[in-house]
Amino acid sequence: MPKPDVEVRASPIHGRGVFATRAHRAGERVLPIDDSRSVTDDAPLDPDKGEFEHHQDYLWTHNVLMQEPERFINHCCEPNTYIKTFNGVRWVVAYRDIELADEITYDYCINSYGQETWECRCGHPKCRKLHRTDFFELPDEKLREYLPVLDDWYVALAGDRVAAALHRLGLSDDLKPIVGRPRRSRR
Repeated sequence: MPKPDVEVRASPIHGRGVFATRAHRAGERVLPIDDSRSVTDDAPLDPDKGEFEHHQDYLWTHNVLMQEPERFINHCCEPNTYIKTFNGVRWVVAYRDIELADEITYDYCINSYGQETWECRCGHPKCRKLHRTDFFELPDEKLREYLPVLDDWYVALAGDRVAAALHRLGLSDDLKPIVGRPRRSRR
């Protein structure tokens, strides 16, 4: 795997964050995600090693412990990245152009399911304030925006709900023509 062009440091959003050490263009792969540490009953989290529940990522078939640097990517309601799997490896992909020193963020509601509610700290002018972890609880304009970047595993898992959302929003039943269409920065 290539060495990512990012660094971890103090974040104005929350705790530590991940920051670009070079510019990235929309659609570019920013950093690979290390999913090598599965969390199971036989291999539970070990707080003595700095392994905590909030560092887990909940995938379709299992949970993984996010490694550094990706474990420090903060949520933003107007993110500059999303997660997409290519050839079995999940990648952080630039959703918009990212400039040198920008904080790398993604919307935790993309590819997400569950019933938890949490308060946002992103500070963006378009912050949604209170979130449900279920992707389909997003406002319609966000569903319309994010449907093209859903990961294939999530579309397979939530196929009926994806189809219902596409129908309700008046979009094509086939996501393939719009998946991966990069978004440019609005600066």
